[in-house]
Formats: sequence, structure tokens, C-alpha cells
Amino acid sequence: MAELQQTPTPLCCCRKSLPVTRPWCVGDSTRPSAVPGPGSPQCPLVDVASASNFSCFQLQHFHLDLRLNFAVKEMSGWLVLDLIPIQMGNHILVLDSHPSLLIHSIDCKVPRSGQEEPVSLTYRIDPFTDYGSSLNISLPAAAVKPGRLIEITIRYTTTDGPAIWWLDSELTCGQSRPLVFTQGHSVCNRSFFPCFDTPAVKSTYTATVRVPDGVTVLMSASRSAYSKQDRVFQFSMEFPVPSYLVALVAGELQHVDVGPRSRVWAEPCLLSCAVKKLGGSVEHWLGVAEDLFGPYLWGRCDIVFLPPSFPIVAMENPCLTFIIASILESSEFLLIDVIHEIAHGWFGNTVTNATWEEMWLSEGLATYAQRRITTEAYGEAFTCLETVVRLDALHRQLRLLGDNNPVSKLQVKFEPGVNPSSLMNLFTYEKGFCFVSYLSKLCGDIHRFDHFLRDYISKFKFKSVVAQDLIDYFLGYFPELQGAAVAQREGLEFERWLSGCGPPLYEPDLSGGDPLIQPVQDLCDLWRNIECPDLQTVTSFDLSVWSTFQIVLFLDRMLDHSPLPHGVMANLSSCYSTLFDGLNAEVQIRWLQMVVRNTFYPDLPRVQAFLHKHTSRMYTVPLYEDLVAGVMKYVAVEIFYQTQRRMHPNLRRTIQQILFQSSSTQSNQNAPPQQPSAKATTTIALRDVNVSA
Repeated sequence: MAELQQTPTPLCCCRKSLPVTRPWCVGDSTRPSAVPGPGSPQCPLVDVASASNFSCFQLQHFHLDLRLNFAVKEMSGWLVLDLIPIQMGNHILVLDSHPSLLIHSIDCKVPRSGQEEPVSLTYRIDPFTDYGSSLNISLPAAAVKPGRLIEITIRYTTTDGPAIWWLDSELTCGQSRPLVFTQGHSVCNRSFFPCFDTPAVKSTYTATVRVPDGVTVLMSASRSAYSKQDRVFQFSMEFPVPSYLVALVAGELQHVDVGPRSRVWAEPCLLSCAVKKLGGSVEHWLGVAEDLFGPYLWGRCDIVFLPPSFPIVAMENPCLTFIIASILESSEFLLIDVIHEIAHGWFGNTVTNATWEEMWLSEGLATYAQRRITTEAYGEAFTCLETVVRLDALHRQLRLLGDNNPVSKLQVKFEPGVNPSSLMNLFTYEKGFCFVSYLSKLCGDIHRFDHFLRDYISKFKFKSVVAQDLIDYFLGYFPELQGAAVAQREGLEFERWLSGCGPPLYEPDLSGGDPLIQPVQDLCDLWRNIECPDLQTVTSFDLSVWSTFQIVLFLDRMLDHSPLPHGVMANLSSCYSTLFDGLNAEVQIRWLQMVVRNTFYPDLPRVQAFLHKHTSRMYTVPLYEDLVAGVMKYVAVEIFYQTQRRMHPNLRRTIQQILFQSSSTQSNQNAPPQQPSAKATTTIALRDVNVSA
């Protein structure tokens, strides 16, 4: 919801594909019979975001045993990896780790080999990037045989890593007990536990978590149990998942069942509001999705609402979606975010992008699926309106970046050291959505395409795929399209879709939303063309009966034309500011950005009140950036000093950098890098879109 900076930081660089030693491809007769692991892509990949040698081992399962210490903000315990070596002569295991992990010891044993006592192993930690390190473990030569299971146990303690967010009680909604949660997407979980931190590797896992009295623990797991006497929670994920989808939250949490396979979790003070907002909708949305894309395979579909410190809007952790509580203010944005995360149950969680360079395989397909669900549940007009809001934002971003910026590619190649989180942008979602919509148009029948997606999920379930897997399956599924050479159709070549810069080559017909969209455009034209429009004409547009997305579209399009004449701002404020005061934060932040960008001092108290109320990244960072960019920096500094104690330390650092960039940069040169959790940076880059994972 914050607009991209006028001189955006380069997010990636354009280069040729990395050279791959002994590339193995589908149908290659030289490809070894052993594969990297359950759910791994058919072609072993080079993942430049991972230091690990994941292609040398099959990860069958792992177990976490952790004790949570809120007093010192540490998790301590051990990790057990069940690994099967693939290659002869490989006596080094390399895992992704992080400087914030303190490794105490590592040992190895070979089950059912007669070796009962574990063997202590030597290891070395090397720097990798600013978001991780490599843990190099020397394996005993006698134990490493291709196809034979070995167990590696790593005892460790977490400290202040980017995946783990400790909240003091005053930062929670109830302000009575501390809370901790993890956020692994995309490369943060290497600071939670040593792992193959790549979406190319999937495995099952179990966990044992020991906590103080009064603390409830939840994890992204399909089964759970609790021993009250021992204060121990047990979890089991029976379906293979990549490391970034392992998530934990612990605090004062309660639940209410809202469906046969869904419950809402939240702090007690939030629970009734969350349940009222969602009601029985989750089961309804799941049913619509199943009609479209086949059975929901994860069993549970629970939702936990987290305090405003949660760095993004929502995260699709399997069986347990994380959502920021701030979004409860807006029913329409809540609806979209929950449905988007439900769609990830098929696209992203069941079938996953094998590399972060093709994130659109999860986000673009999930966005398409989300809109199919909303079309079936709420009609075409609603879906078209929401899509117009997002595509407007996409083109707004393109105007700022330029059509030739490589970040606008669907297949973005990035150099080693570039954090994949910085690749999260609207193109991942909306250009990906447009490409999937184009594939749907090619097949000629949207319901026929639904069946294709259902069979695509069945074919690749619990696997990680690359774009070529999707395209090959699409062309094989529709042989008449392959015969018509649609992949090479001039101007719409699939290769150009994937590797070309710029806007989507095709956008779906959104005229079905005209009854909702045209009044918005008419009102925008009225205000833009006349400084003091006729009051009777203005009042004929009753914004009090407009939906949130209609008002958001109106304000976004007016923001596009800022700065506005002072008289226009005065008249807009006179007509709407009182109405906006009573609406949700999604509306308010856009109006307040207009106030700041147009230096409209009469409504400045509203900006101050909003920033005193809201302490979430998505509602604070955009306004602070606008205040600093204009002549109101002194206002931003004053508000920051009054509210900083209620901010999470990560957000506090971000705003300090915005306010005092030069001095902050110098003073932190020797400090360890503090990488914001995945996708958090997207809220800085975009004012327009509520970012969900």
C-alpha cells in the first residue's frame, strides 16, 4: 500500500541461466534412478538461494524437539534428519543455517546397522549471504552408502534470527502475555532450524514443543496432541512440505470451531470478532474450491489471527493460515486474503514452485484460483472489480519501474546473494494471473480449464515443479492446441510470457465489472476535471453504499493524479473525510496518503491519529515514507517518538531508516544484518495491494 519509491532499489539482475553441472532432464537416459526426495522436481536444480547440497541426499523426514524460553527469547533443543545419501563418495552434508543459530553438537547414527551409539561429527560454519550461512558436516565414510538411511542429530539454540518474532506482552493484542511466531517464506527458516532451505525439497515432519504453563502452541501440521501435565505439545505433518511452510506460533490463544474442518484461533480479546467476521464462510469457500479443483488434501483448514507485528498480511502455512488481525477491519479484504490462502492449498502447497525464480507458479496460479472461487461464490462483477484494483496497481508499478525492468519478468534470474524475498512483487501475482488466464482462454472453455487444473494438481501433488512442467502438461492435455502451435503464436509466445519484460501480453475481459467500476471512473472524472464540481452532482454518487473496493479504486485513481489543486483537496475533504473516518483502514490509509502527498494541513490530525492507532507494517510504513518524501518529515519524527515503544523492533528499525537513513546506515555498518521476514518488504514497495503470501 506504499507506493514504490521513485528510484527503486534494484531487485534483481538479468542474466543467462546458471550453468548446471551434469544437467538432468525429463527423459534423459543418463539420469540416475535415485531422485533427490519425495516431491522433488524431475530435474535436479541449482538453487542459488540455498547453500545446501540438497541434490545429494533424499530427505525422508525430520523431527524437531524444542523448548521455548520467553524470558530470554530463545528456542533450544534438537533436530533429527532422516537422510538417504544418493551418490557414492559424498561425505559432506551441507545445510542452510544462519549466524543466529548456535550449534552445540552434531552426531550421526545408522539405524538397524548394529551401531547403537551415535558418533559425534565435526562441522564447520561458513558465510553464505547476508540472509544465511552454510553448515558443513563431515560424515563418517563407513556410514554413508547410497540408499542407506542415516540419522543426523543437531543440538542448537535459536537467538535473534529473521524467522522468529518474539513479542513482549505490550506488543500483543491482549497485552497480557508474550507471544512468539515464525515466518519462513522464503529463505528465513534457516534461522529456525538447519535445513535444505529450498522449495525443491519436501518432506514430512514431526515436532515436540515444551512451553511454560498457560501457553498454547500451534504448528502447520496435520495432527496435534497435548500433555497438560508435562506442558508438551506434539505435532505431525503427514504430507511432504518444503522448509518454508514449517511454522509455529505460541502464546495465549483460544479457538472456536467454525466448520467441520476449520477453527479460528486468536487471543481471547480478538476471538469473538474474528469468528463473527468469518462465520461459516471458510467451509463454504473450501467447498467451492473443491468443486473447481478437486479434494482439499490437507485435512484441517484452521486460521490464526496474529498481532499487528506480523510482517505481512497472510501466510499459507498448511493446515494453519497465519493472518494479521489488522485486516479484520475490512471484510472485503479479509475475504480476499482468506480465499487466496485457501487457494494455496492447491497451488503453492500441494504443487510448489521448485525455485524462487518462478514464484509465479504458486502466486499466479493461486491468484487465478482465488478469482475463480470468488466468481462462483460472489459473482463476476465483484471479481472483476477486485481484479481491476490489482491490475491498476500493476500498471502503476510499471510506470515507476519502466517496461524494460527485469523484475517484471515471470522467470526472474537472480545472482547469488540476492534475497528471493525481494522478488515478491505484483508481477509475481498479477502477470502470473494474466498468463494463466491466457491459457484458460486458449482452451476455449473456463470449465474445461478447471478440469485441467484439477488434473494438474492430481498429477503433480506434493511435488515441486518448474514452468516447463506446467506448459508441457498443458500442451499434452490439449493436443489440439499443441498442434496449432499456440506456444509460438506471434506476439504471445510462451517464452515471451515467461522471460519478457513489461506488461502482460494479454489481460482478461473485465467488462463484467462495469456496473461497479463505471460509477467510480465517472466520479474520478468529475473531480479531476472541475475544481469545484456541482454539489448536487457530487452527492448523486453515494459513497456510503459503495463497497470497500469501489472506494479504494476511487482513491487509488485520485492518488494517481496527485498533487491536486488545494481547492479540490478542500472540497474532497468536505465531502468525504467524515465518511472515511468511519470506514476501515484500507480506505483511511489511501485518503491519508492523499492528505500527505497534497500537503493538506487541515486533515493532518487525522494522519497523526491513524499512526497513533496502527502499529502494523502495512499501515505505518507507507505513510511514513510519504511524510518523509514531502515537507512533513517533522510530523513523522514527532509521531515516531510518541509511538515507537508500541512497535516491534523490526518495524522500529525500518522506520528509523526511513526517517534517519544516512545516520542509521552509518551507525549500523558493524551490526549483524537484520533481514525482514519474507515478503515484508512488499508492503514497503506497494501502497496498492494487500500482500498475502
